[in-house]
Amino acid sequence: MAIFSGLDALTRLRDARSERASSWDRSGGNADYVTIAPGERHVMAEMQGPGCVRHLWMTLASPEIRYPRRSVLRMWWDGAPTPCVEVPAGDFFGVGHGLTPEYWSQPLAMSPRSGRGFNCFFPMPFNEAGRIEIANDGEKPLVCFYYVDYERYERAAGDIALFHAQWRRENPTDGWGATGQPHSNRDREEFWRRPNLEGEGNYVILEAAGRGHYVGCNLNIDVFERQQNDWYGEGDDMIWIDGELRLRGTGTEDYFGTSWSPTRTFHTPYYGLTVYSGSADWPWSGKNSMYRWHIEDPIHFRESIRLTIEHGHANDLSNDYSSTAYWYQAEPHAAFPVLPLVSGRLPR
Repeated sequence: MAIFSGLDALTRLRDARSERASSWDRSGGNADYVTIAPGERHVMAEMQGPGCVRHLWMTLASPEIRYPRRSVLRMWWDGAPTPCVEVPAGDFFGVGHGLTPEYWSQPLAMSPRSGRGFNCFFPMPFNEAGRIEIANDGEKPLVCFYYVDYERYERAAGDIALFHAQWRRENPTDGWGATGQPHSNRDREEFWRRPNLEGEGNYVILEAAGRGHYVGCNLNIDVFERQQNDWYGEGDDMIWIDGELRLRGTGTEDYFGTSWSPTRTFHTPYYGLTVYSGSADWPWSGKNSMYRWHIEDPIHFRESIRLTIEHGHANDLSNDYSSTAYWYQAEPHAAFPVLPLVSGRLPR
């Protein structure tokens, strides 16, 4: 069974059965949500394959601030012993810091009201079974409305890769550039020549093993320490494929499709800057969020991938970095980093 998508797929008849798991009120009333107690999990969908999740929508409500970081989405495909997706809910839908700005892109969006309508259109296929859960790691009840729209097929698709997503954070990054002293022009020239040819100390967005393709990430940077350069984005992306440093970039804003130290929000189907918090005194301070989707240009790997980015030139800056990476691969997947407790996930 081939899994088609996009407008071209609408011209094809498919042996598919449309299904939905949702939070509808089983009594027939209007309480179309579930309330998840602190420390509890709720199974949103338990699906038997072969099939494919086509659309995930949800909205959350809680009296706690930053609840998008206090709740966690987990997904398993085809009997994987550990989650293939394990990401705080807000970060999964494209924006970190526990924030919900309104934005749209092709696979992910946060829509009105106030960005709390979370939508995901990444296809999530499975041959045997799929399971989607949400956990409330907060101290107050969490209200959750949701749809999981999926298809069931008569026969399995033998060549599918399974959807994965992983969250990471380094707070703060280990920068070397703070000296507490003013710098002469000569000092700055030496600073900019400092090499980082092997990526030592880079912030790691993704490490995965197996065969698959990376399809994008969101990166969230809270800039709080003023060092050599006011602009945080001189860090280059460096990507190892099958053990070889094969893809090198030229700057953080370049990888994320913008240019010249951007100072406004902007979003497109494949890249954007969703959060900008600079001031007149310091244009690149505070919280920033950005995304880059490799929909038309996935990055393929046969054995492994290691995706990194410098935090400032040659890793000179110490700031709060967090990210969610998205990719498809054949199982089994490598172990994920241990997801921090709430105290280790909340923004500064």
